[in-house]
Amino acid sequence: MTRVPLTRRGAERLREELRRLKNEERPRIIKAIAEARAHGDLRENAEYHAAKEQQSFIEGRIKELESKLASAQIIDVATLPANGKVVFGATVELLDVETDEKVTYQIVGDLEADIKQGLISVSSPIARALIGKEAGDEVEVQAPAGVRHYEIVDVRYE
Repeated sequence: MTRVPLTRRGAERLREELRRLKNEERPRIIKAIAEARAHGDLRENAEYHAAKEQQSFIEGRIKELESKLASAQIIDVATLPANGKVVFGATVELLDVETDEKVTYQIVGDLEADIKQGLISVSSPIARALIGKEAGDEVEVQAPAGVRHYEIVDVRYE
């Protein structure tokens, strides 16, 4: 079994989702199924079929989260040596050389990547270009819209 990297914060988010599914969503669905059963004929009971479908989705997600957490290698970013290099878990402030626009990303595992929250996957093109670099370095990233040039402004381990 291959170990997949996951930040401590990402693992906590997955554990919280798992707790919510098991302790809140699962009992709610069980109750909804029981109520729908009470309405009689199950062949034409849309409420029953919808609740069973939702139960299937929730149980699948619970199994998926348990599997992901079991195979995760949890890395506490705060304990990483602050040597200024971009590594897994580092938060990197970048300056787009062409537009002077600043962006900040944290390099995280594939399981927790969410570009809207500034979390980029360690396997993404931009993260691969940044790994091993340090503040002051310039990187070239092959993006779908073409080549982008960034300067690394700051590297933090938070």
